[in-house]
Amino acid sequence: MSNGLNTKLKYRNPKQILNLNNISVYTSRSTTTTKTNKTGTWRFLRPEYREKTAPCSTACPAGTDIARVESLAAHGKEIEALGTILMENPFPAICGRVCFHPCESGCNRGAYDQPVAIQRIERYLGDTALDLTGGAVPEIQPANGRRAAIIGAGPAGLSAAYFLRILGFSCDVYEAKNEPGGIMRWGIPAYRLPKRVVAAEVDRITRLGVKIHCGTAVDPAGCQDLFEEFDALFLGCGLGRSIRLNIPGGHLVRDGLDYLHTVRTSNHSDIDGTAVVIGGGNTAVDLSRTLIRKGAVGVTLFYRRRIEDMPAFGDEVKRAVQEGVRVVTLASPARIESGDRGKILTLQSMKPVGMTGGGRARVVPDGGRLTQIQTDHVFMAVGAEADPIWQESNRSVKLSHCRLSTGDRPVITGGDLTNTTRSVPDAVASGKQAAMALDIFFKEGAANLEQCLEKNRIGNGTALSMEIYRKGPRRFNSPEVVAFDGINTDYFPESERTPESVVPPGESTRSFSEIHQTLTATDAGREARRCFNCGICTGCDNCRWFCPEIAVTVEGKNRHIETDWCKGCGICVTECPGNAMTLVEEPP
Repeated sequence: MSNGLNTKLKYRNPKQILNLNNISVYTSRSTTTTKTNKTGTWRFLRPEYREKTAPCSTACPAGTDIARVESLAAHGKEIEALGTILMENPFPAICGRVCFHPCESGCNRGAYDQPVAIQRIERYLGDTALDLTGGAVPEIQPANGRRAAIIGAGPAGLSAAYFLRILGFSCDVYEAKNEPGGIMRWGIPAYRLPKRVVAAEVDRITRLGVKIHCGTAVDPAGCQDLFEEFDALFLGCGLGRSIRLNIPGGHLVRDGLDYLHTVRTSNHSDIDGTAVVIGGGNTAVDLSRTLIRKGAVGVTLFYRRRIEDMPAFGDEVKRAVQEGVRVVTLASPARIESGDRGKILTLQSMKPVGMTGGGRARVVPDGGRLTQIQTDHVFMAVGAEADPIWQESNRSVKLSHCRLSTGDRPVITGGDLTNTTRSVPDAVASGKQAAMALDIFFKEGAANLEQCLEKNRIGNGTALSMEIYRKGPRRFNSPEVVAFDGINTDYFPESERTPESVVPPGESTRSFSEIHQTLTATDAGREARRCFNCGICTGCDNCRWFCPEIAVTVEGKNRHIETDWCKGCGICVTECPGNAMTLVEEPP
């Protein structure tokens, strides 16, 4: 090393010092084998390759193996990444647009700089696959001779059909409207979810052999008729009736969901004058933004609680305000009257007096403080309910996302009829759970249902994995959820989240064109590389490079620890970036 030291002292110009040709480095090496020195005899701890569960996956209602998806996408393996999603979720392009992305709230990267843009990567992969006719869809198991009828072609019903078909069932879907999709087709505006995207992802399901019968309404009596040719029934008919305002003049209020349906089906839906929307959920926000696009000169949204209590997605509320929607909180409708120039809405001021069990403010009337406004149109979007004809059976097993009624034929109720959170990914979770439950029911009976489902749970969340159920590699993952302090951040330089391309508010309200743009391939790959890949092996080979005993060998994609020479120092575990290794105590 003396030559290298002398060279460094001689050249004081920094540019010359960086010339590696001027530095001599001597590395010692052995001329005899060291295999006889079996350092494994020193060991009292043993490293193991033990893939774990990423927190984003436990937060995802559909249970997608997100860390695996990001790793594959980062390495340009888009078809494999898409196949990983489709094993758990048939709607990547749809969820990539309308999901409320709880996965990003659980992302460990958020404790470091900014969460990975998981939803936008899913959208990129989903859009890449819209014209794909095969290759990524899970392999269908051999036919099991069972037939299932699904009532309702919304996200829950279509998901149930998709997963049942994968498990070898024959499936027919019955839909009252003239096109499938449910809320995805009729209730979400085109600026968030274009019809072509819904049609393409529904087409993927029909290509599996699922038959969809549109314009075919089924009531409970019709369900009994279906039992003559089907072995099981899934009820995913959704919340078909809007909740009415029980106030004087409530009949003067227009139904927001009906109007959104009209906009999706007709060109004769323009609005003149001012409009008021009553509600605080996503439908209310979508309705408000739609009214602006249909010509309303002023839209005001009234919500009875605080703005932070609104069930609508926060980003959507902010965008609505940017587009010109006026949001007024702590105001509840008291009565509506017809006036000479439109309608007169009387509002009761509200005040918070504590919190509900769900974490929202509990509000009560603020004395006699009333306000009157005049408007041309009043719309309501305060929620929906199931038709009374769909009553709960007394003989039922309640699961996290659906309900199984046993009798001569099993009937599973799912989707919005049973979900606490009403969203597309939660509907997917319901359809998946229903498919597993029916498969278990026919194979093992109702007595073992909950125990069998529990084996497919992801980490400490409520989501289930179809890959685990089908005995895929994911079944070997530990349920341990990787915490941020388990990540070796030395291998992840700080980086900003990839900026999103969004149409400016002044331009977006002129049409129903999509506002948010899909990532480019370059940006999607860059964003995927920001992922910590919590709990999974990405093949970085740090375990090999840092092992002082050269005790790690590779066979294909698998790494193996030679226990004769591994002395249990734990360097490999420490240097694993995503915490895919664990030190365990050596058995006596």
